[in-house]
Formats: sequence, C-alpha cells, structure tokens
Amino acid sequence: MEIQNLQVVDSVEIVILVDNYVDVLLAGSEQVQRPLLAKDGVISTETLIAEHGLALLITVHVGGEEHSILLDTGYNRDTVRHNMRILGLKLDTLDAVVLSHGHMDHTGGLDSVLDNVPAHTKVIVHPIAFSQRHFTLPTGGKVKFPPMPEVEHLKQFGVDMVKSAGPLKLANDTVLVTGQIPRVTSFETGLPGAFMEVEGELVTDSVEDDQSLVINLGEKGLVVISGCAHSGIVNSVLYAQELTGISRVNSVIGGFHLTGAAMAPLIEPTIQEMKKLAPELIVPMHCTGLEAAQRFAQEFPDSFVRSSVGTRIVLSK
Repeated sequence: MEIQNLQVVDSVEIVILVDNYVDVLLAGSEQVQRPLLAKDGVISTETLIAEHGLALLITVHVGGEEHSILLDTGYNRDTVRHNMRILGLKLDTLDAVVLSHGHMDHTGGLDSVLDNVPAHTKVIVHPIAFSQRHFTLPTGGKVKFPPMPEVEHLKQFGVDMVKSAGPLKLANDTVLVTGQIPRVTSFETGLPGAFMEVEGELVTDSVEDDQSLVINLGEKGLVVISGCAHSGIVNSVLYAQELTGISRVNSVIGGFHLTGAAMAPLIEPTIQEMKKLAPELIVPMHCTGLEAAQRFAQEFPDSFVRSSVGTRIVLSK
C-alpha cells in the first residue's frame, strides 16, 4: 500500500453541529470551547438541537489558508442549518461534504446542506452507500432503512459527486478520507443484524462504506475523526496509522458504535487497545453509548472530553 503523504496543518477546529447530547452548562477550556449561554447579557429564546445523528464542521489552517469540510449531515433535514445559525456559522466556503456511510442518521440533512453550499462542492461517498439497507430488531422483525438520495438527484444541487472506495486527499492534501477500512482486530466484527439488498436478495451488510477522516498535526500526531466506526474505532485508527506511516495519535473523535447489548462485550477490549494507542484527546460521540462513554471517562481521565452540540475543539501542531 502506498503511503499517503498528508500535509502537516498548523491547527484544526472541529465544531460539533449534530450529536445525541447537548448541555449548555458544560465547562470548557482553551482547547475545548463551549457555546455561550448568553449574548450581550441575554439568554436566547432558541437553543441548539441534539438528535440521534452526527455532523461535524472541520476547518484546517495551514500557511495562512483555511479549508472546511463537513463530515455527515445529521438525521433530520434542518438540524445542521438550525444549529449553524445559532452558532453564527455558514456553509458558503465549504470545500467538501464527506459521508462516513449511508445510514440515515448521517445523511438525513443532505438535501438541506447541499442547497446551501458553493457550486462544485465535492461530495465524497463510498459506492455502496446508496444500497437499500435493512436491520433485524432484537425482537426478530426486520425494518428498512430510509435510502440515500439517488446520485442524479444530488447532482441537481450543482455539486461534484465523487464515489470512491479507496483513500483520497482533500483540501490541498491536508485531510485524508480513509475509504473502506480493513477489519484486522479480532473483536470488532461489525454491526449485528445488518442486511442489504443485492440484486433483489438480502445479504449480510458489513457496512463496508464506513470511513473516517485523518489530519496530521506533525510531531503531535494524527487526528482521527470517525462517523460511526462500524469498522471498529481501533481498526479505524490502525488504518490511519498504516495509510500515513505515522504512529503517534493525538486525538480520536467521533462515534465509536459501542451502544446496545450486542456491542457491550466490545467496550473493554476497545478500551484496552485504545490505551496502547495512547491518544491525548478522546471525544466519544453519537453511537458510542452512555455506558461506553462513562468507561472511557473513567479509564482516560486526562484525555476524555464530554461531547455536546455546539462545542468547538481546537487542536494545534
């Protein structure tokens, strides 16, 4: 495999636009900035919205330039735009939208987002993200996922669709999209009960379209940002190291998908492997689940950050 030469950035800012949790009273720090409760001494009549979804606005700064990428678009149509308005943010300088995978809690706001991005904004997506998917409930019944919008529909927004299963670089080689992530750990076995339609038949869905973003902070190491980590969050970080040839990990941010009874046995082995990777910052989000997030807080007291909608994470080289 060819090493992806990833340009070192001066800094990166990650704004949590959509996540499952919001708390306007959380304490912040220089590195983790929480949204203001009040402006000009007055508390707003509107608030940030949390939902079962994820969207992150990622802005890299290098050599006086900045590039912004949106990872995922949340679940409901207008949550991203609502929260951006509350935070005073816009999409008019966006370089690309990257979809971590084709599930509705990451793609539901796509139309609303694409209606507000510059012409020829790139939309990065794995080819199988458009597949019709199904899920087996614990009770035994199957439910159908809302499908991704069709490619031709998305092209109507004037964006440039990029369907890719392999790694690719964006924003002047400052952000790496991993593409499909190899499954190498023994315990990260994917999403139980997932199926997809292939030529009219239901087959097991290993969520091969799962992909993450990687940013290089130089001597401080890699920032790895996942959507749901259906490939496994450890697999995601290991692949980032393999792709870049960089072993040091600065931050691991995003959904770890450790929620629910079926995923509970993965919590402890994930924590033990994460200790070997030794990131300086861990921000579990979205599908990580309360139990797993609490265990990360206990085991990584100096690295753990509680995710909340509106939070701005600032990392510098």
